[in-house]
Amino acid sequence: MEKSDQTKGRMNFTIKLILAITTVVFLSSNLIFAQLGGEKDIVKIKSYQSMDKVVPGSEFKIAVQANIKNGWHINSDKPKDEFLIPTELSISGDTNFTIENISYPEPQQLKFAFSDNKLSVWEGEVLFGALVKTTKNLSPGDYPVIVKLDYQSCNNMTCLAPTSVEDTMHVIIAEKNAAVNEINPAIFQKVNLSYTAPTISNADKSDDVISSALKNNGLLIGLLFVFIGGLALNLTPCVYPLIPITIGFFGGQSEGRTSRLILMGLLFVIGLSVTYSVIGVVTALSGSVFGSLMQNTYVILAIVVIFVVLSLSMFGVYEIAVPSGLMAKAGGAKSGYYGAFFMGLTMGIVAAPCIGPFVLGLVTFVAAKGDPFFGFLLFFVLALGLGFPYLLLAIFSGKIKALPRAGEWMDAVKHIFGFILLGMAFYFLLPLIPKPYSSYILPVYMIIAALYILFVDKLSNNVRGFRIFKTAFSIILVAVAVWMLIPNEKTTIKWQPYSKESITSSQQTNNAVIIDFYADWCIPCKELDASTFTDPKVIKESERFHSYKANMTKSLSPAVESLRDQYKIVGVPTVLILNSQGKEVKRITGYVNAKEFYNILSTVN
Repeated sequence: MEKSDQTKGRMNFTIKLILAITTVVFLSSNLIFAQLGGEKDIVKIKSYQSMDKVVPGSEFKIAVQANIKNGWHINSDKPKDEFLIPTELSISGDTNFTIENISYPEPQQLKFAFSDNKLSVWEGEVLFGALVKTTKNLSPGDYPVIVKLDYQSCNNMTCLAPTSVEDTMHVIIAEKNAAVNEINPAIFQKVNLSYTAPTISNADKSDDVISSALKNNGLLIGLLFVFIGGLALNLTPCVYPLIPITIGFFGGQSEGRTSRLILMGLLFVIGLSVTYSVIGVVTALSGSVFGSLMQNTYVILAIVVIFVVLSLSMFGVYEIAVPSGLMAKAGGAKSGYYGAFFMGLTMGIVAAPCIGPFVLGLVTFVAAKGDPFFGFLLFFVLALGLGFPYLLLAIFSGKIKALPRAGEWMDAVKHIFGFILLGMAFYFLLPLIPKPYSSYILPVYMIIAALYILFVDKLSNNVRGFRIFKTAFSIILVAVAVWMLIPNEKTTIKWQPYSKESITSSQQTNNAVIIDFYADWCIPCKELDASTFTDPKVIKESERFHSYKANMTKSLSPAVESLRDQYKIVGVPTVLILNSQGKEVKRITGYVNAKEFYNILSTVN
């Protein structure tokens, strides 16, 4: 009996041992099988596109919906333990498609048996997003793009070897001008992803041309290039006001002496060069642009004061004279030298904000180089080129004094030039005057000046030729003033006031956008409004766009300062063209005619 019990006990122990070994082997084989990839379909994915078609060179969004098997989880893109493998979204199959940005969902922080700390993981259904960029040279067609999710899955006890799951989506590449429609809006509302903000890196190739010319040639050739660029700047609208001012100032006090004219002209050019040299040094030291002087209220007031001071000297209120010691050394010259120098300083500021892409490119190059002396040199030579024609103009303008019957006739000419300078003071003051009144200031002043010249100022009325000139000049002033006072409502682009919310709304609805950055004092801005934006073909083409005007007149406003920083606005006018994907495709600096602007708009989708 005792033997039988021992036998039974041994049999029971043997059975239990066999069962334990079998269980261990079974569990071990399952674990090994799983580690070798035997556990299938833990994660399944499905991909979605945000557009029904894609234009070459544009961006589109993709969303990847992942379903994780119950009881399992995958590591987040930033797991907390070093031995865990992060989840990564990628695409393959075609190098014409690259991921610009990825939006991973917010992970959960959970505790598991195999770790002492909470881990960053995803369970159940999660949604990934990505911004995909296409190359510009893609031909229209159907392109298979493989979406791949690399992951490591774990349960409460252990983790499997890293693996991946794929899904193929077909991207339709359309013609550049094809209409693109948004699809799957419900999916993409859940993805925290936006299109790339506008940049200026490839907006205007003129910067690259200027930088290349300065880098690839010697210093002398580079300086010659800058000097010629300065000469060319005289063709820009912002410089036009310098012509009557130069004639007015130099012609009003030159007394016809060539040596005096040359010296005054040189001082004018030196003053101009000092202003631009300061621009170059400040740009190099700060690494930022210096094209917004005329957007500062205090600078505007300073310029107005200078114009008023100079105009009063023309009316004989006082005489701008150099100190007696310097006057003796200069051979007894009486007046005008200080005035010529300060006029050059002022004209540099007047022309600086809107003299076109060349200066913008030069400013960018100097800012990147960061060399103050080099910045000084380049802008000094630029100003010499800009001022050289005005040296000749100063000499020529004074020659009218060599005409017969000087005396009173010269004082009468000074009065006319004084009115011109005073009119420029009013012009630059306009941005600081409330809108309802600003449009009347200049024409009313012109009428008053014309009546004064015609009926009050009797100087040299006995000179028949000059009397005819005065009469004709006064009549022209009155005619222009009346024309300015007549309401002239032209049909133009349907502009809306700029706001950040409106731009965001336009991008969300995939509309192309025009943003016109302007200022009330900017001459080419007014030219764009008068001739380019009122062209019927331009108006018709602009209907495809959402058009906004951004007022850059008062830079003391934090909102305007922020706007300038956001869009890297160096000067006005600047017109940005954004395509339907929100990417900047063209940046226009300075005046363009209606035909050129229409051609630019017609290429944007």
